[in-house]
Amino acid sequence: MTDTTQVVERSQSAMAQRQQDKAAPTVTLLPAVDIVEDSSGVTLWADLPGVTRDKLQVSVHDGNLHIEAEAVVPTPSGLRVQHAEIHRPHFARAFSLSPDLDSTQIGAQLQDGVLKLTIPRREEARPRRIAINVA
Repeated sequence: MTDTTQVVERSQSAMAQRQQDKAAPTVTLLPAVDIVEDSSGVTLWADLPGVTRDKLQVSVHDGNLHIEAEAVVPTPSGLRVQHAEIHRPHFARAFSLSPDLDSTQIGAQLQDGVLKLTIPRREEARPRRIAINVA
């Protein structure tokens, strides 16, 4: 193979790669999740690296909790991406909520790529002590 042929092959390969990059589908990833339950409710932590608040959506519909996010992976100035297996990481996860949880009072915090959701129990579903009267 001559040097000229190698240049042509590389050039065609680079063009094919650019076209493939443009047509590359968005890959949906399942974020890792930890869930802790206690008498007051449920706390959920979801790992969403590279996600900013404006690219995060948390919603509840028909008793299902939905988390969707798109990560922003900046390229440092002066550098260019040679290869990226996932160009625009997209996260999605859904959970069914128990009827004893109050989906109208969900609290959400995002810090350092970790989403924390606090889902309280409905007041009537919380454990309570019943006083016993002596007759």
